Amino acid sequence: MQFGINGTGLVQQADVSKIIAHARQAEADGFSSYWLAEHPTGGLDALTVLAIVGQHVKSMELGTAIVPSFPRHPLTLANQTLTTADVIGHRLTLGIGLSHASMMADLGINFEKPIRHLREYLSILMPLLREGTVDFEGEVLSCQATVFKAPVEKTPVVVAALGPQALGVAGRLADGTTLAWVGPKTVKEHIKPRIDDAAAAAGRAQPRIIATLPVCVTEDEAAVRAVIGKNLTMYSKLPSYQAMFAREGVAGPAELAIVGSKAQVADGISAMAEAGVTDFAASEFCLSRDEFEQTRATLTRLL
Repeated sequence: MQFGINGTGLVQQADVSKIIAHARQAEADGFSSYWLAEHPTGGLDALTVLAIVGQHVKSMELGTAIVPSFPRHPLTLANQTLTTADVIGHRLTLGIGLSHASMMADLGINFEKPIRHLREYLSILMPLLREGTVDFEGEVLSCQATVFKAPVEKTPVVVAALGPQALGVAGRLADGTTLAWVGPKTVKEHIKPRIDDAAAAAGRAQPRIIATLPVCVTEDEAAVRAVIGKNLTMYSKLPSYQAMFAREGVAGPAELAIVGSKAQVADGISAMAEAGVTDFAASEFCLSRDEFEQTRATLTRLL
């Protein structure tokens, strides 16, 4: 299993310089990847930020986890992805996802038939990123286009997929899945079998399974979990995550986070690897500088 860092905790600060510093430290510490989310109404564009970050780090994979698909036509996203890839090269991985009905409602965007949307979206996006041309007409999305320069590097695309239908589409059309709020039991029993079977049936390579969870080495586990439960309670209200919590047998984010002693954190991450996660991107959720340093040191040792 490869280890990365998820910098999404910095997104709300909307400070690109802080993200650059965070990514540079992650590379210096030996992590293989750095991931950044994009909130639909958050102000920072993840691909633009990673194009800048890529000027300051030289070897790490840089990925979006995730860019919401509904607000952008796939040609628009393909153009931006090709631009970023031209700047930073083969290190880019594009993570996309449907986001959530409530978030799209804030933008006045209809969330109707999301699986159809995802299937048609990938049917346009993938050819553009692979061959530089597409001719596709769907029920709601269509595109006939050829980009000026055919892609030299084939940018991997992973999809935030949780339900059976989304996992099937991701396995057939993309290169894997990127997960949030999914524990080892759910990965082993639900995520991995479904996406692996879909990829195999389509003659594709075994998919990547990239997972992110909050991580903290602490002497006060209860306090950290209480803050996670308070600050991240919105995730407990989203139907797609509610289904994953139910599968895992937990009530919400506070229980699912990997929090505790160095040994507990190491065991929690090991369980993700044993379940089938190919890449774990830790989201360091710490209440003090000392907790952050202990957490980063523990993660570094696990490399």
